[in-house]
Amino acid sequence: MGMARKQDMADFQGADNISTKLSLAVGENLRQLRRKHGLSLEQLAHISGVSRAMLGQIETGKSAPTINLLGRIADALKVSVPSLISSAGKGGAVVISHDRATILTSSNGGFTCRALFPWGDPQSIEIYEITVAPHHKQNIAAHEPGTKKAIYVLVGNVEVSPADEAPAILSDGDTILFNADTAHRLHNLGDREARLFLVVTHRDGNGSRPRAL
Repeated sequence: MGMARKQDMADFQGADNISTKLSLAVGENLRQLRRKHGLSLEQLAHISGVSRAMLGQIETGKSAPTINLLGRIADALKVSVPSLISSAGKGGAVVISHDRATILTSSNGGFTCRALFPWGDPQSIEIYEITVAPHHKQNIAAHEPGTKKAIYVLVGNVEVSPADEAPAILSDGDTILFNADTAHRLHNLGDREARLFLVVTHRDGNGSRPRAL
């Protein structure tokens, strides 16, 4: 088996950040989706830009992908990120304790996203708690057409730059709503960590990739 590429390893985060249970679920879902599409590991590696070695480690639950890798793999398979992390759900009320919530981060740790909903079932509305390190810039890829976002700044001074629109600077208590079907960027302008709440609304009622995203 070949060595994982340097960029893949830069995007990789160990199982300390994502539970072993989640890693195994991602591996099983990836294997089933890949086979459903009739793709070999080599073919998926070529399409996604993620090395065969890294894909093999993810499928066996030995490696836990970051949000960046999840997005690239989901794009290649033409599925949503929640479909890669889903598990059998149960009816009734669901309690998500703080220490069991799904947390995804950028490769350098400057951007952290905590899902405030269960990943098991696609959601028409997704809610996240976001933290952005001082002066960190996070580029966010476009969502599916019709996707909308609302960002509420709990603490911080953040510039939000929707595509083809003038950047908006938000401070404590400010909110912005915008179409998320084009690329956009978050930039923490301050010297302190910024904390945000993000609400993603999907037009078709199906959960999509949490790029927080």
